[in-house]
Amino acid sequence: MASILSNLRTDSDRLWEALELMAAVGPGVAGGSNRQTLTDADGESRYLLKRWCEKAGLRMGVDRIGNMFFRREGAEPDLDPVYMGSHLDTQPTGGRYDGVLGVLAALEAMRTLNDLAIRTRRPIILVNWCNEEGARFAPAMLGSGVFAGVHDEAWAKSRLDAGGQSFGRELRRIGWEGDEAVGARPIHALFELHIEQGPILEEEDADIGVVTHGQGLWWLRVELTGQESHAGTTPMNRRRDAGLGLARITERVREAAMRHQPHAVGTLGHAEIHPNSPNIIAGRAVATIDIRSPDKAVLEAMRAEIERGIAAVAEELGLAFAIEPVGHFDPVTFDAGCVALVRETAERLGYRHRDIVSGAGHDACWINRIAPTAMIFCPCEGGLSHNEAEKITKEWAQRGADVLLGAVVEAAGIVE
Repeated sequence: MASILSNLRTDSDRLWEALELMAAVGPGVAGGSNRQTLTDADGESRYLLKRWCEKAGLRMGVDRIGNMFFRREGAEPDLDPVYMGSHLDTQPTGGRYDGVLGVLAALEAMRTLNDLAIRTRRPIILVNWCNEEGARFAPAMLGSGVFAGVHDEAWAKSRLDAGGQSFGRELRRIGWEGDEAVGARPIHALFELHIEQGPILEEEDADIGVVTHGQGLWWLRVELTGQESHAGTTPMNRRRDAGLGLARITERVREAAMRHQPHAVGTLGHAEIHPNSPNIIAGRAVATIDIRSPDKAVLEAMRAEIERGIAAVAEELGLAFAIEPVGHFDPVTFDAGCVALVRETAERLGYRHRDIVSGAGHDACWINRIAPTAMIFCPCEGGLSHNEAEKITKEWAQRGADVLLGAVVEAAGIVE
């Protein structure tokens, strides 16, 4: 088995061709992708994946939240399967590789097993999780979250987009509401390949990131209330400027993150001021703060520091304030055995690798709650992602797919 695993390589040309063909579905305006969840483009991408998988001899199942599963039978079909995959949905101005690489690398792994007539003891399942991005329907990682029991199915289907359409209605409209109970499938282990979405691997000339942990997250919605008044006639010492409060809170968020380096991050990403007129002092401001850390104690300490800072800014400027948590997940420690398989596979194939912490949320983070899970990162140019200019190389894609294939096959076991 060791000699077989040492020589397992995917077909880089075939993988790259699949990536290019999928990118033609829901193209963006600047060379990237726009396949937001449950749009017509999302539906088309699902049908394309279905055709490819069925041609590879895989059997499809779809659950009631829209997660897709494609099974390659094992020699012992009663054993729990090994899963691999990611997501096909994108941001409105998304790149060509975020998520989709993990799905199509899993397909390429299946095709390679077929080419080499390799039989595994356990079944292997390719999965496309529904609504990982959360761009159209919040929250992110919705399909895997329902599968893992984090979210209720009815609640998930009641989520609304900006136009007032519900997740459940749109899932039915595009024809991808399955009849399979969500979360009923057993999982022996899951492996997810993803682009890093950060600059570390490229800067260090590493082929593979062995993901050991995922950062925890808090999203805090902050509302400041001051007083609208004329920008030209109100003395500076008489102003209750909600916009100024927001600016000072932005600094507090950065300071809190910098106190907890090297891994903590924080930003004020979404902001609105009202009435948003050039000559009116803002009487109301609303913002969402995003803070992350792989250490739960650090994450909670940052939240407490920022909330104290908001209260201090509000008192100093004469503002009322409200803070509402609107998103959260704890830091993730991926399964030691699965992580070791990824590391050993990279070493066996001769690929440069390093341990790394995921700064973004991924479907694997939810599945890790119910089954042994690991992630594999490949580099992306400049660390750029959630951007149509997102780029990877054919070699990076293949090396990631090779490690995915090797780790999954070892977890599934080869019938010699």
